Amino acid sequence: MKTASLINQFILAVWFILFISYVPTAIAQDAQKKLKEAKGLNIGDVIDNFQATDQYGKTFDLYHKLQEGPLVIVFYRGQWCPVCNRHLSILQDSLQFIFAHGAGLIAVSPEKTEYLEMTAKITHAEYPLLHDNGYKISKTFDVAFVPNKATSTMYNSALKADLKNAHSDKTQQLPIPATYILSKEGKIVWRHFNPDYKQRAPVSALLDALDQLK
Repeated sequence: MKTASLINQFILAVWFILFISYVPTAIAQDAQKKLKEAKGLNIGDVIDNFQATDQYGKTFDLYHKLQEGPLVIVFYRGQWCPVCNRHLSILQDSLQFIFAHGAGLIAVSPEKTEYLEMTAKITHAEYPLLHDNGYKISKTFDVAFVPNKATSTMYNSALKADLKNAHSDKTQQLPIPATYILSKEGKIVWRHFNPDYKQRAPVSALLDALDQLK
């Protein structure tokens, strides 16, 4: 009986070691998606509140901002991305039209605050640029993915992205540069989602969508 008890204890110990080593790996694999696996949230989905730090070091609170009206949320990759910078600059030039529709605008990136400041200087963005610490916001919207090794190497070498240091961890995850509009209730009422990073939401489409909320 004593021998059987020892054997059972040994089996349980082995099982426990295997379990605790497997679970973090399984969670990490589930959390880190490939480009084709990220599908983005859909119209009708409701977003829970979140907070993030902007380029000025101030705390942004989603639900507090939504009290002012609908909100346009843009995901972008970083200050190293020419397509992102061009898109953010266009949004800045069109900011008065977005405000005229009673809406606000934020842009979300995995880059830390000092890199957000660089983006603001390049694009002249006066709206909040948010640091997506731990990719929590992009994962909430299901737009986060891990680029393949060749792509991340190219970004880091040719475009000087420095993803491992610019982000909150070393996984080098990026957001699909999607655009969403939230109603005052936090519900998604419009989206532009395209895995092709060159395809961005036209301002005209944004304004048409905001017209429908009046």
